[in-house]
Amino acid sequence: MKIKDLVSYWDKHARGRLTRDASFMALSDQHHRMLEKLAVIYPLKSPQDLMRDLISSSLDEIETGFPYVQGTKVVAHDEDGFEIYEDQGVTPEFVRLSQKHIKRLKARQLESAA
Repeated sequence: MKIKDLVSYWDKHARGRLTRDASFMALSDQHHRMLEKLAVIYPLKSPQDLMRDLISSSLDEIETGFPYVQGTKVVAHDEDGFEIYEDQGVTPEFVRLSQKHIKRLKARQLESAA
């Protein structure tokens, strides 16, 4: 989700699964005041919910923002027949690690449900 879409997301009260892991952080005075203002505008969202949604949106956006680094191996061809080269940038490793951690979290959820 893009940051610009976050307000629409909040307005619709989206649902999702949450991990049991909690994270704590200290904000600058300026960002703390901004969070307080958002909490006034969206009183049905707790400051913790707002922070979670902001961080989630930022993480989604950073994945699409990693630069493509063209490798030497051809992995596919596009609809015009042009070669598509593997990405040797950060994206493949980020995706691999994301899938690994999602699998771990799902396993933990299944264990706790049993």
